[in-house]
Amino acid sequence: MQGQMMTLPLTIPSLLEHAARYHGDTEIVSCTQEGPLHRYTYADAQRRAKQAANALVRLGVKPGDRVATLAWNGFRHFELYYAISGIGAITHTVNPRLFPEQISWIIRDAEDEVVCFDLGFAPLVQAIAADCPSVRHWVAMTDRAHMPALPIANLLCYEELLAGEPDHFTWPPLDEHSAATLCYTSGTTGNPKGVLYSHRATLLHALSSSLPDALALSGREVVAPVVPMFHVNAWGLPYSAPLVGAKLVFPGSCLDGESIFKLFEREGVTFSAGVPTVWLSLQQYMRQSSGRLPALQRMIVGGAACPPALMHSYEQEFGICLQHAWGMTELSPMGTVNTLKASQLTLDPEARFAIAVKQGRPPFGVDLKTVDDNGHELPRDGHSAGALMVRGHWVVEHYFGIDQSPLVDGWFPTGDVATLDADGFMQITDRAKDVIKSGGEWISSIDLENIAMAHPAIAEAAAVGMPHPKWDERPLLVVVLKPSLLATREQVLAHYPGKVARFCIPDDVVFVEALPHTATGKVSKALLREQLRDYHWPAANQPEVAK
Repeated sequence: MQGQMMTLPLTIPSLLEHAARYHGDTEIVSCTQEGPLHRYTYADAQRRAKQAANALVRLGVKPGDRVATLAWNGFRHFELYYAISGIGAITHTVNPRLFPEQISWIIRDAEDEVVCFDLGFAPLVQAIAADCPSVRHWVAMTDRAHMPALPIANLLCYEELLAGEPDHFTWPPLDEHSAATLCYTSGTTGNPKGVLYSHRATLLHALSSSLPDALALSGREVVAPVVPMFHVNAWGLPYSAPLVGAKLVFPGSCLDGESIFKLFEREGVTFSAGVPTVWLSLQQYMRQSSGRLPALQRMIVGGAACPPALMHSYEQEFGICLQHAWGMTELSPMGTVNTLKASQLTLDPEARFAIAVKQGRPPFGVDLKTVDDNGHELPRDGHSAGALMVRGHWVVEHYFGIDQSPLVDGWFPTGDVATLDADGFMQITDRAKDVIKSGGEWISSIDLENIAMAHPAIAEAAAVGMPHPKWDERPLLVVVLKPSLLATREQVLAHYPGKVARFCIPDDVVFVEALPHTATGKVSKALLREQLRDYHWPAANQPEVAK
């Protein structure tokens, strides 16, 4: 016997329909590349998304076609999220920080037929247009007064497209399992791989990520996605914010500490999400200006491990909770969020902080396990580190255009090395490719970096394993100092005793002006190793490993 309840498809347009109907007067605020701040409401966004849907249909976009975006976080990008997926096409967010050759390869691989781009990416579009034969239309996301002068025959103006269309559109019935969005991951070897999300997975992700033990979103929040909408759909916030009716504040391309501070202060932002480098920049500006953000309560940090010193600084100096989360493109992206359990709230501050620095525990919809080299599940004791495996309602099953599944016995191998404790809290100890193996012992590069980042003179640090004639590999610390501050090799290394085992302490320190970063803001260990290819251990600095 089956239940006798309605069966409504879980589709993306229903999110904006709900926001427009029940939170229609809630604001969406955007920094624009034309200059002025843009304000409108969810009701306005719904009308314009329907105009955009009509325009796309008139351009010949059909269900299953891919429409790409090269854009920052803003109101037009938000409209396209719903217009494209709403007509049954696929919203393909492309990371404009990649090399032009990578971008054109991704557009060709996805066979995008339309590319919508922000003004600032006009030179990039000019450089790649000839290498993207599948693209029938290039749409500049601006008005006629700001149209770029590009020598491209099929160039269109976004505002002119919308102006010619009615603001009523009936979203077609869609299979909730049909494809809705496409993101390419940079965390793979070789060419990037596409992850094709369904309407159902996106809706379930939005629902679960909004729960109190996850992002804890509501209509009372002012949400500012600093993480770009081309980074796994801004971690789902353009979907979860309309679901709860939260005010949205889009920062556009202005992601420096001063710009973020002024935007957050003006709009009363209560919640945000971004990578550690963004929160480091904001921290530095707040310290220099003695500025405070009394409305800001919580910030999610993900994309890379957050230095504990940064988390501690935000809590102690500014009264802001910097909350760890972990995910991947293949996970839509949310895998864990660090929210303490009731039984942990009574622990002393040091014990609570020891839990808070972990990546967190999974919400409903995600399951985790760690395994050894033979695939056997490891105990959840908080100490046994192994390969992290994941499965769930919004986890990839196949990559776009690739028949062979990456799953192992129904689980996705993340490439991370992690521990799980009895309460389900997961802690990344390293990427499998970045862990340092010295004399048969494993050394966590993340631990070494976190300790370095607690040094008052260090702005950024990376630990890499370098070949060693006796110990296979030894850890080398590469450091960027804060402006106007100095530290010697000996002072940096003196920061380690008592915090890690003696054999884990780096053998040397290299000072650089800047570390190489990937297009998603992470330190590129591969490029760093290439830059260090001529490095040689000092003859007097090859100590034996003490265990």
